Amino acid sequence: MKSAVENLNPTRVRLTVEVPFEELKDSLDAAYKKINQQVTVKGFRKGKIPARVIDQRFGRGAVLEEAVNDALPKFYTEAVNEAELSVLGQPEVDITELKDGETLNFTAEVDIRPVISIPDYSGIEVEVDAVEVTDEDIATSVEQLRERFASTAPVERPAEDGDVVTIDLEAKVDGEILEDGIASGVSYTIGSGELLEGIDDAVTGLEAGGEATFTSELKGGSAAGQEAEVTVKVSQVAARELPELDDEFAQLASEFDTLDELKADSRKRLENMKQFDQATQAQERVLEKLLELVEVPVPEKLLEDEVNTRKHNLEHHQLGQMGLTLDKYLELQGKTAEEFETETHDAAVKGIKTQFVLDELVKTEKLNVSQDELTEHLMRRAASSGMSPDQFAQAVVEQGQVPLLVGEVARGKALAVVVEAATVKDTNGEVVDLDDEDETESATDAVAEVTDGDTETADATAEADDAAKGDDKA
Repeated sequence: MKSAVENLNPTRVRLTVEVPFEELKDSLDAAYKKINQQVTVKGFRKGKIPARVIDQRFGRGAVLEEAVNDALPKFYTEAVNEAELSVLGQPEVDITELKDGETLNFTAEVDIRPVISIPDYSGIEVEVDAVEVTDEDIATSVEQLRERFASTAPVERPAEDGDVVTIDLEAKVDGEILEDGIASGVSYTIGSGELLEGIDDAVTGLEAGGEATFTSELKGGSAAGQEAEVTVKVSQVAARELPELDDEFAQLASEFDTLDELKADSRKRLENMKQFDQATQAQERVLEKLLELVEVPVPEKLLEDEVNTRKHNLEHHQLGQMGLTLDKYLELQGKTAEEFETETHDAAVKGIKTQFVLDELVKTEKLNVSQDELTEHLMRRAASSGMSPDQFAQAVVEQGQVPLLVGEVARGKALAVVVEAATVKDTNGEVVDLDDEDETESATDAVAEVTDGDTETADATAEADDAAKGDDKA
C-alpha cells in the first residue's frame, strides 16, 4: 500500500491511498465466506458454494463491494498511522479507481488537530477579587440560619408578605375543572415564588376563610403551559417567628455553645467559600489570557458538531429535566434566538480551543493522571450528574468513556501548571498564593465546564447518564 498526504488547510487533509489488489485477498475471502452464509444455491450445501458459482449467480461486483467495505477502514487506519495524523471525526471517503485483479485507489478527507505552538506563558498576569468577609456578610449568613429555625403561629389578621398560609386550590381551563387541578391543605410562604405566578397578589390581604381568583400559566400537570383560572381559598394565616439571636439559638442551630463561636465559624466558612471563588476566578482569567496568546484554527466540521451537541444537551439533558422548552428557556433568560446562537457558537469555539491548547500542554509538560486523581474527578462528576459514584463509574466504563475523563483531569492539571506560573494579584494589589491541591481540583472542574459541550466529552456524559437511567428502569 502507498499513501500520500495533501494539506487542504491547517485543520484538514486529503489522504490518497493506492492498494495493490493482492492486499485485498483477506477481505475477498471474508466476503465470499459472508455471502456463503447468506445465500442458498441448489445443489450446494450452505456455506460450501464455490467462489466461481457466487460470481456467476450474484456477480463479481457484489463480492468486490463487500470486500472493499471490509478493507477500507484497515487501509485508512494504516495511512493515518503512517502519516502520524491526529484525526478528528469520520473521514469522507471516495473510491477513485477499482480494477478487478489490479488495484484499489481511494481518497479520504478528514479533519485533523492543528499544530499548536505554546508560547512562554510565565508572564501572564491577572487580577481577582480580594477575599474579604465583612460583618454584614456574617450577619446575613446568621440571619439565613435563623430563618431556617423560624416557627409559625396562627394569627387573626389579613395575610402579609412572609406569612405562611394554608390554602386550597382549584384550576379551570376553558371553564372546566382539571382532574389534577385540585389541591387541599397546601402550605405556602407568601413571596417565596414556589407556586403559581400571581398567587402572592391573590392571597395578600386575605384572612382565614377568604377567597380570590386569578389567572396564571400552569407549570405542570395535564395542562402544563396553558392559561388557567385559579381559585384560592385561605384556611389559615400563620406568622413566622424568628428565634432570638443569643447563645441559646447557637446551641439550637449548631454544635457551638455561644453566638460568638457561631459567628466565628460563619466567618471561616465564608472565607473558604470566597477563597474557592477566587481560585476559580483566577483559573478562568488565566485561561482567557492563555487563549489570547495562542493561534488556534478550529475545524469547521468539528465546530458544527460541537454547536449541535451543546444544543442537544441543553434541550434534552437539562431543559428536559426541568420541563422547559428551548423557547420558554430563552423567554426566561430574556434572550433572542439569534443571541442564543451567537453565545452557543462562541462557547463552542472557546471549548474547542481550550481542549486543543491544554492537550498540547499535557504533552509538552509530560503530565500524567494517577488513579486517585481519576477517582476523585469521577466522584465529583457523579455528584454533579445526580448519580452515585458506582452507578456513574459503571456507565462510563460500559460506554468506553474512561479516556475522556482522564483527558479532563489531564487538562485540569495543565491549566493548574499555567496558573502556578502566572502572577495572580487581588484588587488590593496583594499576590494571591493558591493552594496546589485545591487548585488542581478546581482547575479540572473549570476546564470541564468550559469544554462540557465538547462533542466527545458531552456525548460521553450524556450516554453515561442515559445508561444509568436505563439501569434504574430495569
